[in-house]
Amino acid sequence: MAKSWYPVIDYCSCIECGTCVSFCPHGVYDKDKAPSPVVVSPERCIDHCHGCGNKCPVGAINYVGDDTGWIPPNGEKGETESVPCCCGEAGENDAKVVLIQYLYLDLSTCDRCIGADAVLEEVLLTISPALETAGYHTKLEKVEISSEELAKEYRFLASPTIRVNGQDICESVQENACGCCSEISGTDVTCRTFAYKGQTYEVPPKAMLAEQILKTALGWESSGCGCGDYALPENLKNFFAGKTAKDSYCCGGNCR
Repeated sequence: MAKSWYPVIDYCSCIECGTCVSFCPHGVYDKDKAPSPVVVSPERCIDHCHGCGNKCPVGAINYVGDDTGWIPPNGEKGETESVPCCCGEAGENDAKVVLIQYLYLDLSTCDRCIGADAVLEEVLLTISPALETAGYHTKLEKVEISSEELAKEYRFLASPTIRVNGQDICESVQENACGCCSEISGTDVTCRTFAYKGQTYEVPPKAMLAEQILKTALGWESSGCGCGDYALPENLKNFFAGKTAKDSYCCGGNCR
């Protein structure tokens, strides 16, 4: 957690829209004073997170300790890009950008990852025009989590993961045994399941994805943030260790 990093409000510019207060999931602002932004818990701010500053429509937020070159969106961008934050900063100073990240372990043989990828592509084809009509630009980023290092960098908890502007569309991680990923690693591996309307799915339904992406993108719902303490799950440790061991094993050059 930040010790010398927290937002400072320029009250001469602030229009008291309440955007920053409702956006921040860490309790930095006093919600009882909303829509006026009053920083009540600066120690809870996440180091190098510019999330609320990027959302401010008039650029009235700066940060104590900021040496990144970041400038509020209504000003010019600094030469140095800000460090991305998983609580909603998409790495761009445009509050109208909807960044959808698809994080997965395998798109070659894993039925679950392949299926979720196909559904996501189809859903985006349907809802992107509506978002663009409303002034939002959708951007899809696919990331294969191929190592422990990448898993830690993306604070990866389960495969597959879908994030909208840094927020996981699922409130919690639920998993069951995944035969495909178990075969890839030679170990027992569990992968993500998706709960929707009282049912559990290994591939998310189109209606669920469309609903959650729209709710999160438009700020109607927050699924929480993964910016707190992170530890690589044992399940993923086993997957990467098993995959490494299996890949290093040679049987005449004919092994996959």
